[in-house]
Amino acid sequence: MTPVLWGATLGAVLAAGVLLVATRVRAMRRPQLAVRVLPYVRDLPQVGALPTPTGSGLLKPTLRAAADTVERVLGGATSVRRRLERANIDKTVHEFRVEQVLWGIVGFAAAAAFGVLRMLGGSSSVAGSLLLCGIAFVVGVLARDSHLTGQVRARERRIIAEFPTVAELLALAVAAGESPVLALDRVVRRSGGELSVDLSRVLADIRTGEPVGAAFDRLAAATGLPLVARFAQGVAIAVERGTPLADVLHAQAADVREASRRELIETAARKEVFMMVPVVFLVLPITVLFAFWPGVVGLSLTTP
Repeated sequence: MTPVLWGATLGAVLAAGVLLVATRVRAMRRPQLAVRVLPYVRDLPQVGALPTPTGSGLLKPTLRAAADTVERVLGGATSVRRRLERANIDKTVHEFRVEQVLWGIVGFAAAAAFGVLRMLGGSSSVAGSLLLCGIAFVVGVLARDSHLTGQVRARERRIIAEFPTVAELLALAVAAGESPVLALDRVVRRSGGELSVDLSRVLADIRTGEPVGAAFDRLAAATGLPLVARFAQGVAIAVERGTPLADVLHAQAADVREASRRELIETAARKEVFMMVPVVFLVLPITVLFAFWPGVVGLSLTTP
């Protein structure tokens, strides 16, 4: 295609988009029947949420169909639901699939723009651009899934970092004579980390009438961290059997600190070679340069 045809095509697409936007804006300005009737029926129970006057309603059926297609192709709804719970993201699997589709659309749009620019330069074909757009869409969908895994790992790292402090606070509160529920309430009110969010859910379940052991057992089953699972199981067993809870919490906090120290040492041992890179390629050459440069300058001055 010649640049003139490309310009005409892009202009037609732009005009169609502007026409669609103008039509939708004109329709949005009309007051909806529900909005006009609502002031007179406020005392009646609301069956559902009122429709919002936005343009997203036009794309919702398409996004839902695309999300269902992604779910059928990828599967793993149980794994996604589990990771959403572990990342403390209040979304359903279907909403996550919609986000994956949106990420794929962004990748598709970026690849399409790149393909159009290459076509205008005459260095690309339609088939290659379509293949690139399809690959970009798949990469965007998979990137959202990978980002969810990264969110889970980041949250779990924060939980591990704050676990010893929370366990020590619980142990101190229990040792001071408070019951496990009161100690848990005190720690939740005084702290504000990710582990405190999980403990606040446990406290809410206990206040609704669920037994303490059952609430902590549920936390042990829901978490993806072995140390938090052991902590919850230890608290549940201590409450059920009447064993000293403060000693259990102190021991678990000490175990977590020791495990963190051991992991730090192992990480440093694995990265020992990378730690030598700045020494060998930066510090050592500069040291050699400072040592030999004055001699080289002196030789150049004394040489006739």
